[in-house]
Amino acid sequence: MDSFENLLDISTKIHGHICAGQVIGVRMSMLGLSLIGIDDPKGADRKKLYVLVEIDRCATDAIQSVTGCSLGKRSMRWKDFGIMAASFVNLDNGKAVRITAREESRELSKKYYPALANKYQQQLEAYKIMPEDELFLVQNVRVDIPECDMPGRPIRRVCCDECGDYVQDCREVEQENRILCRACAGARYYTVL
Repeated sequence: MDSFENLLDISTKIHGHICAGQVIGVRMSMLGLSLIGIDDPKGADRKKLYVLVEIDRCATDAIQSVTGCSLGKRSMRWKDFGIMAASFVNLDNGKAVRITAREESRELSKKYYPALANKYQQQLEAYKIMPEDELFLVQNVRVDIPECDMPGRPIRRVCCDECGDYVQDCREVEQENRILCRACAGARYYTVL
């Protein structure tokens, strides 16, 4: 795997700016990959890796940058929990870890860079050098990934009986003996004008 500095530089370019979330995401990814035995996430090991992210913030861009996992490849899932955490899964052996950024690391950053007045700058610099056990909580976990969420071709495609849109990957809803897309079943996030 590449060095932390190089991975952070690549991630920063993709994300658009350097921030503490980028540092957390890069370090979290490096740790997660190491713990589940993935050495080459974008090469030889790319089909072995699955990541679930729990927040839609800066760290998620860094995780995608380091791991090569993405929503479009179906190797990354976003679970909208609002927690600075991610689970890294080795699909070959089932080994998985959930890594959470410790809230107390924000306060701890002051001890590493007390001369910096800006707390965000303190965090950015401290997270680069802070020991992993001060920055993260690591849990060994089991992640059950439904077949319809696995990378690869869609398992099936069905037509919505209401609007005619095609629904892939088991996302259809059955209501009153009709197959519906989630929008027609009542989960529409948009209004047709």
